[in-house]
Amino acid sequence: MQTMEKRLTRAEVPEELTWDLTDLFQTRDEWEKALHDIEGELPKITKFKGKLGEGAKTLTTCLTEMENLQKQIIRIATYSSLRQSADGTDPANQADSSKVAAMMAKVNAELSFIHSEILDLPDGMVDTYLNEEKGLEKFSKYLADILEAKPYKLSPDTEEALASLGEVLGAPYNIYQLSKSSDMQFDSIQDDNGNELPMSFALFEDRYELAPNTNTRRQAYESFVDTLKQYKNTYAATYATEVKKQVALSRLRKYESVTHMLLQPQQVTLEMYNNQLDIIQKELAPHMRRFAKLKKEVLGLDVMRFCDLKAPLDPAFNPSTTYEEASETILEALEVMGEEYHVAMKKALTERWVDLADNVGKSTGAFCSSPYGVHPYILVTWTDTMRGAFILAHELGHAGHFYMAGRNQELVNTRPSMYCIEAPSTINELILGEHILSKAEDDPRMKRWVILQMLGTYYHNFVTHLLEAEFQRRVYTLAENGTPLTASVFCEQKANVLKDFWGDTVEIDEGASLTWMRQPHYYMGLYPYTYSAGLTVATAAAQMIKEEGQPAVDRWLDMLKAGGTLKPLDLIKLSGVDMSKPDAIKKAVDYVGSLIDDLVESYQ
Repeated sequence: MQTMEKRLTRAEVPEELTWDLTDLFQTRDEWEKALHDIEGELPKITKFKGKLGEGAKTLTTCLTEMENLQKQIIRIATYSSLRQSADGTDPANQADSSKVAAMMAKVNAELSFIHSEILDLPDGMVDTYLNEEKGLEKFSKYLADILEAKPYKLSPDTEEALASLGEVLGAPYNIYQLSKSSDMQFDSIQDDNGNELPMSFALFEDRYELAPNTNTRRQAYESFVDTLKQYKNTYAATYATEVKKQVALSRLRKYESVTHMLLQPQQVTLEMYNNQLDIIQKELAPHMRRFAKLKKEVLGLDVMRFCDLKAPLDPAFNPSTTYEEASETILEALEVMGEEYHVAMKKALTERWVDLADNVGKSTGAFCSSPYGVHPYILVTWTDTMRGAFILAHELGHAGHFYMAGRNQELVNTRPSMYCIEAPSTINELILGEHILSKAEDDPRMKRWVILQMLGTYYHNFVTHLLEAEFQRRVYTLAENGTPLTASVFCEQKANVLKDFWGDTVEIDEGASLTWMRQPHYYMGLYPYTYSAGLTVATAAAQMIKEEGQPAVDRWLDMLKAGGTLKPLDLIKLSGVDMSKPDAIKKAVDYVGSLIDDLVESYQ
């Protein structure tokens, strides 16, 4: 008899498997009132328009009021965004997202004068103000960051016009996300016993892509690709709009290139960016090809297809774990990080900071949202596999980072450059891996499984995301040269990137060439390459913690608590790692090579 596993609607999900949004707002009515009240708060700031040159006191009061408003907006926007992520099919959540987008566009337009007027201050005036007014000190990095953009500013009227178009300029990302969560329908597949299995974006990425059964995995891939193909021209038009927008803005602002513009807010040099892409692709490719060959051999595959790359190498050994057991293991592993950090992790896992159910309309993948003055929220889709423990540890790393930064810094100083964002998350995965390895001394199979999980982390950051970054680099080059951006161009570029990396060890088929349709990261500036930068830092720091213990932990926590008070290079130096040289990248690649050595050896 055939059975079909039914996906729950959001309303059917037990409360304890969802996050508790009452820490943001008790009710949706309360949220709606707060949203409505924002308009009334704006005059507290707009009254300073045209007056920021009057003195240090005026500037301090204006920035303080702006920060107070931002705290309210963060709560409002987070509440709406989390509800939309939990169920993108709910029309009320869609409508609320639109209301927030409209409010943000209005606020950004009304407050665009702040940047413009600070940039219009005579040279040296900001330093004079900082010396005169103690209350302005906390805004010193914020002010310095604005002044760095001075050569690229436009007239106040133009800046206001661009700010008022915020909702329109954000449309490509919103269209992509909405279509992905609400429109895409996938054909169900059948297992070897004839049972019908449901298919969705989340189920493919979180379950079927990692399925041990080759037939199920490849069938799911075909269903997945069939649906992607139906959307490729729409998604290409959407992504091309995003790229053209960025190129147009970079030219309007007279940046040397779109890459210079997108790297500027990250405060990363072109050399640091290119190092990350060039060194990893060149030096990691031989290791990963060896990994792919081993996988093909061990799994007895006729050909190594792109959809087989995430297949478990030891399919019969896929340890399952409950959410409670995984939480316990993670907490044990993170004891090394000290009491303050450990307490935060325990709260996250026991006080409903995590949304773990699968339901119709839920956003795919995993993320951590960290509203200032509340606590972080984590979205995962829990599937009772030990791999899920690594994903959870990763998101807890983000949570721990912003929990620490939020408790030690003012809002304006909590967020570091995107370049640093993935280090606190990936170090947790490495620490968890080491912890499980230390307990699996007499269990070679478990040991091998853990090595595979750690390789999974490097694969995610050093292969998947890094090759996305290479794709982005090529697409922006084409756009700046005036090449029309179409679905066939995107598919060709993606296929070439994958072929350059994998050589002839992996078959790059049509589905592989559509991989550019799967990630929202392309709509977030130059985000994908930062995953590899973060993991490079985490690899070096995890090594130091292993060798030095407490002093290295203390340095790491100092970096987390520093939030966004320093530029990425200086911030990372607090942890004892220097990213101005290629050494840390080369060492991280060598470490991946050593993991693959251990893996190959385990099969001899």
